[in-house]
Amino acid sequence: MGRKKTPQPTDSELAVLGVLWEIGPGTVRQVHEALGSVRGVGYTTTLKTMQVMAEKGLLARDESRRSHVYRPAIDAASVRRRLVRELAGQAFGGSTRKLILHALSAGGVSAEEVRQIRKLLAEHGENRQ
Repeated sequence: MGRKKTPQPTDSELAVLGVLWEIGPGTVRQVHEALGSVRGVGYTTTLKTMQVMAEKGLLARDESRRSHVYRPAIDAASVRRRLVRELAGQAFGGSTRKLILHALSAGGVSAEEVRQIRKLLAEHGENRQ
């Protein structure tokens, strides 16, 4: 029997994961405070979301302390790769090139980000030769 595939996180779950990827392991209170300024959700909603995420295998929970500490059970890079593949497939006919061109044409790209993109493109070209 194969390994069970981790479900794709919902938008709310991605917000929780984003906080934990940034701050590291944390309590519901810490995640709720970080989300509060952005999402405006109640503490019990954050708690329930994180409990469901633990059941789904998206979070791991350390129950050894009074306040449970949660950490991501999936890594950011794999989730982001899957999201990009899905977006490219659904909105750009499977074309990563079209997705990238659209993202760049939407604006808001800093000079530093352009430099990093050029570096990645150069590395990508070197790896293909």
